Amino acid sequence: NRMVALIFEKPSTRTRVSFDVGVRQMGGEVLVLSGQEMQLGHGESIADTARVLSRYVDLIMIRTFDETALIELADHATVPVINGLTDRSHPCQIMADIMTYEEHRGSIAGKKVVWAGDGNNVAASFIHAAGQFGFDFTFTGPAQLDPDRRLMDEARARGVEVEIVRDPEVAVEGADLVVTDTWVSMHDALSTRERRHNLLRPYQVNRRLMAKAGDDALFMHCLPAHRGEEVTDAVMDGPQSVVFDEAENRLHAQKAIMRWCLEV
Repeated sequence: NRMVALIFEKPSTRTRVSFDVGVRQMGGEVLVLSGQEMQLGHGESIADTARVLSRYVDLIMIRTFDETALIELADHATVPVINGLTDRSHPCQIMADIMTYEEHRGSIAGKKVVWAGDGNNVAASFIHAAGQFGFDFTFTGPAQLDPDRRLMDEARARGVEVEIVRDPEVAVEGADLVVTDTWVSMHDALSTRERRHNLLRPYQVNRRLMAKAGDDALFMHCLPAHRGEEVTDAVMDGPQSVVFDEAENRLHAQKAIMRWCLEV
C-alpha cells in the first residue's frame, strides 16, 4: 500500500521495468514521471520539488544525468530517495551484480574483479563497492578513460587492492569476474563514437580474453550490449556468461533496497 515515484530524466528499460514490477509484486503503487513532465530545476527548484513529492509518495527513485540533482533531491526530500543511475554512479546495478556473483560462486570478498573498457559510472560504483565488500578491483582500458582516481584512492585506504593494468590479457589473469559495458552512449556524436571505438577496440571481451581469465571466471554486462563491439556473441552466450541472471537480479536486489528504505 505504499506509493513510489519513479523519475526518469534518462530513458531506461531494465530500471523502469524492474522497479515497476518490484513495487507491484510487493503490493505497492507506482507513479512514473518522465524528464519532460518533471523539468527538474527548471522553473520550480529541485528542493521545492523534493518537498512537494514527499507529501504525496512514500519513496522516490530517480534516474538522472546529473548527480548533483540526485543529491539535492535527497537532501530536501523527507522520504527515502534511491539512486537509479547518474552520470557518476549506478549502485543498484552493482548490488545486482554482487548478488549474481554470490549466487554462482559464494562470497565476493577477496575475489578479483576486472573491468574492461571505459571507466564509466558503473565502473565507479564497482570501485566504491570494492571498499564496502572487500574484493579487489582491476581496471584495464585506455588512459584517457580511466576511472575516478579519488574513488580508487578511497578504496585503497580501506585496504582493498585497486590497480590499473593496460594490457587486458595481463589484467584478467586470475580474475574471478570480468565485466564490461557499452563503449558509446546513444547521445554521443558520430565523431565521438569513432574515437572511442578506436581507443577501446583492444579491450573487447572475447573468447581469447576469457580463456586468459580461466574457466571459473564469470562474465557480466549491465546491458544493453552492443554485440560485436565491447563483447562478442561467443562470450555473451557462452558458459561463463551470467548476464541474464544479472538482469533478473536487478528486480530482486531493488526489491530488497526498497524494503530496507521503507523499513518493512
